[in-house]
Amino acid sequence: MQEKVLNTPIETPIVEKNIGVNENLKRAILAIQHLFAMFGATVLVPILTGFDPSVALVSAGLGTLIFHLVTKGMVPVFLGSSFAFIPVIITVKELYNGDLAYAQGGIIVAGMIYILMSLIVKTVGIEKVKKYFPAQVTGPMIVVIGLNLIPVAFGMASGNFIVAIATLSTALLITLFAKGFIKQLSILIAVATGYILSLSLGLIDINIIKEASWVMVPNFTLPKFDIGAIAIIAPVVLAVFMEHIGDVTTNGAVVGKDFIKNPGLNRTLIGDGLATIVGGFIGGPANTTYGENTGVLAITKNYDPSILRITAVFAIALGCISKVGIFLRTIPTPVMGGISLMLFSMIAIIGVKTVKNSDIEFKASNLIIMASILIIGFGTNYLQGKGISIGIPVTESVKITGLSLAAIVGIVLNRVLNRDSI
Repeated sequence: MQEKVLNTPIETPIVEKNIGVNENLKRAILAIQHLFAMFGATVLVPILTGFDPSVALVSAGLGTLIFHLVTKGMVPVFLGSSFAFIPVIITVKELYNGDLAYAQGGIIVAGMIYILMSLIVKTVGIEKVKKYFPAQVTGPMIVVIGLNLIPVAFGMASGNFIVAIATLSTALLITLFAKGFIKQLSILIAVATGYILSLSLGLIDINIIKEASWVMVPNFTLPKFDIGAIAIIAPVVLAVFMEHIGDVTTNGAVVGKDFIKNPGLNRTLIGDGLATIVGGFIGGPANTTYGENTGVLAITKNYDPSILRITAVFAIALGCISKVGIFLRTIPTPVMGGISLMLFSMIAIIGVKTVKNSDIEFKASNLIIMASILIIGFGTNYLQGKGISIGIPVTESVKITGLSLAAIVGIVLNRVLNRDSI
């Protein structure tokens, strides 16, 4: 009887007889590397907002598996906790006497709006949507995504620059001079180096690992719905819609495929929306595609989406295995900051390459479009929050700024200045 293999465009099928023990071990190690890349940001969001980090890990894993199912297993992304929702979650928490269940309700509605947007995209058509995202728009968008994340990484590294620099230097040296499988493990080896250095400097208390139990049940909670909380949280989707497009475009630029077209922006939006809905239902934050893992793809050159699914399974397991989860939480922030500096820089470089490798004409209109995206996109982070922003009428607590505003301005300018080519 012939063995059935799932009909997906993945280079390595989910079921395959010829994969040996060594190959499976390599895939598991690569998945663990992705786990390290996403871990810091994924647990930081619940720590800042009050959600349970273990639930956030389970939510991220489930969300990633759902996303891969919806996108036919084609897009090598990991979905983790979204930073964009932090301010509004905290606002709802304060207004509802610390009851985050109302924030969960708002997050669920936000996920539903994502799905509504996907239906609009499906109706309008991918080709018409793509015309609004030429290289002079998407390239600078990718640059803004990468460079706007660098201050976050720098802030993480500032806790101990010696540890951060050692971690970053190790990753760079392996990436530049190592060969074969060792080169693909640059991030994992760098994190291990930073961790060992931190141990020697007395920055890690391993007693909490010894005292932790092995198995635990995450603190799952059910949502509550209130129109006030929904009005505060749901409109964030309007601000992060462009970031989703930027992340999917960036991922496609790294892999060398057009994921906006195939499997389609409508499918990636549905996947993101369903992942966010699941997070809201079980007591986790909203989920979103992660630039950290796209950076890992760019460094390792291994684009197999099934490795991200293995990472998702590991994340779910970590949410339920106390000792391993606590071990990962003991990784010092400077270690993650050092490695994140490399990951986010890679994203910015991809944006530059997108423009360089395209056939766009460097005429005045295109230069104006690119300059506008870069200036507005950097405005918020580099002007201490005094950059250009537009408030959303539904609620004063949500503003379109940074990448979202830059992308909208870039699309509108391209429509006006290059209307003959659209």
